[in-house]
Amino acid sequence: MAAPPSPPSNIGLWTILSESRRILRAQPPLFQTLLLLFLLPSSFLLSLYPFIYKLFSPTPTTESHIGSLQQNPPIFSFPIKPFIFNLVYSLIISAFSNFAAGSITYSVFHGFYGRPVKPSSAIKAAFTSFFPLISTSLVHVNWIFAYVIVVVESSWGLEPLKRSQVLVKGNKGVALKILLFFGFLSSIYVWNSMLQSGGSAGDEWKSWSFFFNIIGTTAFYMVTMLYNLAAYTVFYIYSKALHGELAEEFAGDYVSLPFDDGKVPHTLSSVVIFKARADFIDHNWSQNSNVSLAGPG
Repeated sequence: MAAPPSPPSNIGLWTILSESRRILRAQPPLFQTLLLLFLLPSSFLLSLYPFIYKLFSPTPTTESHIGSLQQNPPIFSFPIKPFIFNLVYSLIISAFSNFAAGSITYSVFHGFYGRPVKPSSAIKAAFTSFFPLISTSLVHVNWIFAYVIVVVESSWGLEPLKRSQVLVKGNKGVALKILLFFGFLSSIYVWNSMLQSGGSAGDEWKSWSFFFNIIGTTAFYMVTMLYNLAAYTVFYIYSKALHGELAEEFAGDYVSLPFDDGKVPHTLSSVVIFKARADFIDHNWSQNSNVSLAGPG
C-alpha cells in the first residue's frame, strides 16, 4: 500500500482566510444569529464612542476656559464623568466581545469538522467560556491561540498561554501576518470613526451622513471581527495538525471518507483531511443536517 501523503509543511494567511470563509458560509443562520446577538452591539457601541464621549466630555471655548481659571484657579481636577463613562463603556464592549469570542470560536471549530451547531449550543458556549476568557489575556504573537484554547480545550489562566506558545512554534510568521492584517483593518475602522467625529456633538446627530457612517462602520467592524475569530480558530486547527494532534479529532465519528467515484472508501486521517476535507464536510452536512451538538465539551 502506498504511503499516505504528508501533511502540509507550511500554512499561509490566504489559506486560513479561504478556509474561514468556507466555514462561515456553510451555516449562515447560525453565524447571522451570533452576529446580531454579540458582534452587532459591540460594533455599534464602538462606532458611537467618539460621538457619545463628547457629550460626557464637552470642550469648553477659550473664553469660558480662561474665565473659569481666573475665578477658580485649579489645584487638581479629576474628570470623574469621562472616567466613569469610559469604564462602563469598556466593560459593556468587553462583555459582548467575550461572548462573541466564545460562541464564534466554538462554532467555527466544530464547523471545520462538518458538525452542525445549533444557536443554543453556541450561546451556551459563550456563557461557559465567559469568565475563563476574562482571566486570559491575548497580547502577543506567541499567545494568538489563547482565546481559542480557552473555548476548545476548556482551560484558563496561564495554561492557554503556555499551550499557545507550543502550538505557534514554526508558524510565528503566519501569526504575525494575521495580527497585522486584522490590525490594519481595525485601524481603518478607528481612523474613519475619528474623522467623522470632528464636528460639534449637537449637530452631528441631525445629519444623514452621520447615520450612514454609523451603519457602515458598524457593518465593517462586525465582518472584520467575525473573520478575525474564524481565522484564529482555523489557524489553531492547522497548527494542531502540523504538530501531529489532528488525528484525535477524527478518532470517533469520522472513520472513512466516501468519494463520488463509488470505490472503496479511503481511510480518513490527519494527513488526508487537507486534501479531501471539502468533499467530506459537504457529504457530512447533507447526511446530518438535522443533527446538532448537545452543547460545548
